[in-house]
Amino acid sequence: MSGGPWRSVSSTPVTTSSTKYLIGLKCPLSLRFRFRSRCLTVLDSATTSAVQDSLQELEEAEAEPDGEMIGDGRGFLRFLIVSSLAVLQLVEADSSPYFEPFNVSYDHRALILGGKRRMLTSAGIHYPRATPEMWPDLIAKSKEGGADVVQTYVFWNKHEPVRGRYYFEGRYDIVKFAKVVGAAGLYLHLRIGPYVCAEWNFGGFPVWLRDIPGIKFRTDNAPFKEEMERFVKKIVDLMLEEMLFSWQGGPIIMLQIENEYGNIESSYGQSGKNYVKWAAEMALGLGAGVPWVMCRQDDAPGSVINACNGYYCDGFRPNSGSKPTLWTEDWDGWFASWGGRLPHRPVEDLAFAVARFFQRGGSFQNYYMYFGGTNFGRTSGGPFYITSYDYDAPLDEFGLTSQPKWGHLKDLHSSIKLCERALVSSVSAHYVKLGPMQEAHVYNETEGKCSAFIANIDEHKYATVHFLGKTYSLPPWSVSILPDCKNVVFNTAKVSSQTSIKSRAVDQGLPLNLSPGQKLRDTQAYFSQSWMGLTEPIDLWSNDTFTVQGILEHLNVTKDHSDYLWYFTRIHISGDDVAFWEENKISPTIEIDSMRDVFRVFVNGQLAGSVVGHWVKVAQPIKLLQGYNDLVLLTQTVGLQNYGAFLEKDGAGFRGKVKFTGFKDGDMDLSNLSWTYQVGLSGEFLKIYSVEENEKVEWTDVVTGDSPSTFTWFKAHFDSPEGTDPVALNLGSMGKGQAWVNGHHIGRYWNRVAPKDGCRKCDYRGPYNSDKCMTNCGKPTQTRYHVPRSWLKASDNLLVIFEETGGNPSDISIERHYSEIICGTVSETHYPPLHKWTKPDPLPVTISIDDLTPEMYLECEQGYVIGSIEFASYGTPDGSCPNFQRSSCHAANSEHLVKEACEGKNSCSIKISNAQFGGDPCRGIVKTLAVQARCISSTSSRFLVSNFK
Repeated sequence: MSGGPWRSVSSTPVTTSSTKYLIGLKCPLSLRFRFRSRCLTVLDSATTSAVQDSLQELEEAEAEPDGEMIGDGRGFLRFLIVSSLAVLQLVEADSSPYFEPFNVSYDHRALILGGKRRMLTSAGIHYPRATPEMWPDLIAKSKEGGADVVQTYVFWNKHEPVRGRYYFEGRYDIVKFAKVVGAAGLYLHLRIGPYVCAEWNFGGFPVWLRDIPGIKFRTDNAPFKEEMERFVKKIVDLMLEEMLFSWQGGPIIMLQIENEYGNIESSYGQSGKNYVKWAAEMALGLGAGVPWVMCRQDDAPGSVINACNGYYCDGFRPNSGSKPTLWTEDWDGWFASWGGRLPHRPVEDLAFAVARFFQRGGSFQNYYMYFGGTNFGRTSGGPFYITSYDYDAPLDEFGLTSQPKWGHLKDLHSSIKLCERALVSSVSAHYVKLGPMQEAHVYNETEGKCSAFIANIDEHKYATVHFLGKTYSLPPWSVSILPDCKNVVFNTAKVSSQTSIKSRAVDQGLPLNLSPGQKLRDTQAYFSQSWMGLTEPIDLWSNDTFTVQGILEHLNVTKDHSDYLWYFTRIHISGDDVAFWEENKISPTIEIDSMRDVFRVFVNGQLAGSVVGHWVKVAQPIKLLQGYNDLVLLTQTVGLQNYGAFLEKDGAGFRGKVKFTGFKDGDMDLSNLSWTYQVGLSGEFLKIYSVEENEKVEWTDVVTGDSPSTFTWFKAHFDSPEGTDPVALNLGSMGKGQAWVNGHHIGRYWNRVAPKDGCRKCDYRGPYNSDKCMTNCGKPTQTRYHVPRSWLKASDNLLVIFEETGGNPSDISIERHYSEIICGTVSETHYPPLHKWTKPDPLPVTISIDDLTPEMYLECEQGYVIGSIEFASYGTPDGSCPNFQRSSCHAANSEHLVKEACEGKNSCSIKISNAQFGGDPCRGIVKTLAVQARCISSTSSRFLVSNFK
């Protein structure tokens, strides 16, 4: 477009009324969100009605593909009109924004909020993986932990479950979530995608998208682009209408289009490149008025910022010198699969990665995840991702702090904030090499002030370095932060935050209908012994069945309305075949070229075999009788594929040939038979899991001690545990299935056991990968399933279980989760608490401290106090939490001093010094204080406790 980067908006071919109320509007269209006040001039005579007419006319112009106004030009004019309307609406409603309206732009160094560069820490929280009742606490804990921003994906398949019909209620009330973020004083990074990956079912795509004729996902394909643009525009317009962008006084400072497309772009050739360019131009044309990013997209066009995802991003640089360095996904843990081990990322390594990122020029960093939450219902992706999305995050699946990860990162964030003035003032860092694997980056500010990061990237050895006339000792694989270039306030490898050990507690009065004298076993509270059951028919029950010749693809039939698809047919077996099998001592075998995720075969109503795998070959021997045999095949999904190219082709069920082998006269091609298809379970169709419908079917009593039943529904009632602690179902006694509480779908469960090997002592030093620090070997991957408190009543809660493989429901328990044991280990060489460092306001910054004595800080969860000190030793204690031991170097008054300072309190602090403990218990040796405390309810201690092993 001619005219250079500056262009008068009034020269665009928009109808007269659009320009009637907009005057003198000149802005750089290539930098359309770096606007100035002159870009927002609206004539006094403008009315809400007139501006709305202007927006309608603009949308009509947008619908004309031959119009001159494209990309940034159209988007900027849309922004001008919508912003004018938003201002008028704000005045008319007399409402207050969450912030004073501010613009967001960027330069090479950082995002610029309200004219000021910022160093930003972001907490990844996905709103559907928690309940609205949990959101305020999660966001408050994120803020307390040092977050400035909350980041979330937008989940297309849940917001548009049926084409053209939108849903924004309950856990999917994204507007409410954004407002909770804003009300907490935090910013929001909204990742619209609309492909999200996220270990979410089908990567967030609605399954109906597959059925659009001629569609190809995520490429230069007109049907896909039309649907994608319609949804993205829907979300942007919704945020505009709710006045949630920063320039409207809302929390949204940044948006994302697409997601990690660079990983698969080459699969699409030139069409992939064209798609990236289109996606960027489409997004910029929506008039959101804030920057857009693309993660893992080296060819992100124009003003769209390309960002980094990974375990480490300190070496990442954007594709333009005018863009800042952003880290949209800092993987602080990893997800888990059924039958797999549980990943763990040490906080020392995570803090090292974050400190290195800011040390080497980064400015925005987001924890993926800060709170992972739960894949309620059938939202988990595939193959085989578990219901928990804990992710080893700083806030665990239940919303409790994971210590020491949460606390150590909080200290890290405080340290970086002490350096922010210098970090934003410098064009770039001054690099100083201090040794073969040691280096410093110095950021200078005005008046001779500076901040520095000193790194030792040696994986094995401590290092002593000399910097600006002082000597510093650095542990291996660590970074020290010096906000004043002199004093170390934090080192990534020195953890002074407490360790918390999660426990489960069960109220004595929980079980219903216990007979006189019946007691709890093994400190577990069990459900009522009056369990009731209902057998799921392995038969035709639906009025919506249909019969066709051949094997149909699973998703083409189910549309993902259920995990289950049944195939029914009848085959005739001759006496010659039976004699052939007996004579040769063989069995007929059903062979399938490829199958995912679970396959089961029934013969004459009996389960004959099962296979589990992701696109694996099946060879399942079965027993057939002479004469007619009823053959039933069942395919099940356990989360649809959520990552990779050509997702629309992935499908489910069977691929290739399905046949019987081992017959006297050769193979039997089952694809030539007529099959009757049935979707789902009878219990699903009747909604027997709901409070309203479960009494409409005939349940029977379950007799304790009976053989485990397959394909059976169970139900029982229970009272809600006392208090406000998070609640979980322990389904360790069950096999595989799904669970509902009061009609709410808790999710899938499956007691697949992880391999016994692969778990070893974890060393934080050196590069991390998801296989490095595995835990939970030889145990079921998940046995406890989160039941949000808001889904429970005080009493008579309905639990419904669908069990596929056989289990014992009488051993199901419900448990409260909290942090029972807290420990601290702080030595004389640790640094004083971050809150002791003062940063006077107004700037320039001079940090200072009056007392350099380290301190131990211990804190129970809200509603709990320190009931007892179980170990305390100042000296050289051995071991680790919860297995400390005294050594010969021990201050005799350790336990007395700690008890006096801590017992009966929610939190306490103890100074680490010889003076505090009445003298030096062993001269010439660095002393450490180790403490183990037990937290008890501040209102009642009437419960039984069992620590996690």
